[in-house]
Amino acid sequence: MEGTTLSSTGTVENNPQPDEAQAPHDGHDHDLAHDHEGHDHEGHDHEGHDHQHGPVLNPDCTRELVLDIPAEEVSAAYRTVTGNYKKYAKIPGFRAGKVPESVVRRRYADGIRKDVIDGLLPERFNKAVVDLGIKPVGEPRVTELTIEDGQPLHVKAVFEFVPEFSIEGYQSVTVEKPSVEITEEEYQRELEQLRDSRSTIEPVEEDRGLADGDWAQITYKGIIADEPEAVPVAGEDTLVEVGGKDTVEAFSSALRGAKPGQELKAEVIYPADYAEPKLAGKTVAYEVEVKAIKKRTVPELNDDFAKELGHYENLAELETRVREYMTSRKRRSVEGETKDRLLAALAERYPFAVPESLVQLQIDTRLERGLRALAAQGMKTEQMRNLDFARLRDAQRDGAVAEVKTNILLERIAAEENIIISDEELDHELQLAALQSGESVDALRTRLKSDGGLDRIKEQMRREKTASTLYERLPA
Repeated sequence: MEGTTLSSTGTVENNPQPDEAQAPHDGHDHDLAHDHEGHDHEGHDHEGHDHQHGPVLNPDCTRELVLDIPAEEVSAAYRTVTGNYKKYAKIPGFRAGKVPESVVRRRYADGIRKDVIDGLLPERFNKAVVDLGIKPVGEPRVTELTIEDGQPLHVKAVFEFVPEFSIEGYQSVTVEKPSVEITEEEYQRELEQLRDSRSTIEPVEEDRGLADGDWAQITYKGIIADEPEAVPVAGEDTLVEVGGKDTVEAFSSALRGAKPGQELKAEVIYPADYAEPKLAGKTVAYEVEVKAIKKRTVPELNDDFAKELGHYENLAELETRVREYMTSRKRRSVEGETKDRLLAALAERYPFAVPESLVQLQIDTRLERGLRALAAQGMKTEQMRNLDFARLRDAQRDGAVAEVKTNILLERIAAEENIIISDEELDHELQLAALQSGESVDALRTRLKSDGGLDRIKEQMRREKTASTLYERLPA
């Protein structure tokens, strides 16, 4: 059933007995003294009502399943499980294997009950779901459970599933596929940025005033009008480009013609949309002292410049590499943006209900990514604990719903197209992941197999391969 099982760990009724003791261990994982962690079961009657654990299920993707198992099968299961407990039970006053059955049943009631449920329900439940012909997701939620030796076992459970919907005509869904060719304007802009990155600012030795294109080294202090208590705006040995796109014109006007050692005043009215919120829409009276005039020097594009940048023999080789880099970068950018638009168009063309359990899992994934990013930026664990996680989950919901829809669509199309991930493709992906994690490929594969990560990687690779297939088919 796609990894979904029903067992006593997923039930809503599991009341401990008053005389609960340490269970025997025979080398098998009985989980005999099982209790729902974090729940107080004392005097809490679950049976007969829908106990809301986890998110509210989407009613458009929810089915109910009722199972009734005959009393004779329940009794047989109780005898088998009790016999196993009796064989390994260790209770003071009794020899091993000689503990009376009545004592075993009383002492290990919870564990016996759990093992009977685990033995009777999962396989039957999974078969019943398969017979329904639907694909379940998430964990089933048990709403009714009655079990007693000698009586029929009755269970009612609800679960979500991926609804059926038609994708007929998906091949005709298209979006614009922009060119990935690099224009001459883009190329020249990249070269200019390269030159700018290697530019230097040198002092001007000649005796003259500041002019457009010069950099003024200044010390300044500004008082914000109508805010006498505000902290002055101040700076020392700051470089300001006269006439520069990032310099307020009033500042440039005051600086033009000024020489080192000169003191001047300037009143600057900042626009309402100024990048610095503290100054946006404010009027500031500045006192400025010019310390020096500096000139920015941009290197020429020649063989020496190319050699200075790296392992390039000449300018021609540098230009070739720049074009290759720009083409690769633009191709990735255009492909990613176009795929996003195509998948959004498909989701709009084929609306369908989304299981809430998948949405919640996707929200978890998005939050984990965000928290890892915050940790990488230096946020401490204590600070993270103070975050408003309810608000953060709400903020992630729309994106999570869109991602779940996209994943379901891609899985449907992959099945329609018979797209698979070969062993060679998976091995290549694992080799890349092993390089990043510092593990051997075999160790990584073993770890991923044990926690289901290998299947998740293959599913993600299949979705990405499907999206790439759809992208390649778009008309140029």
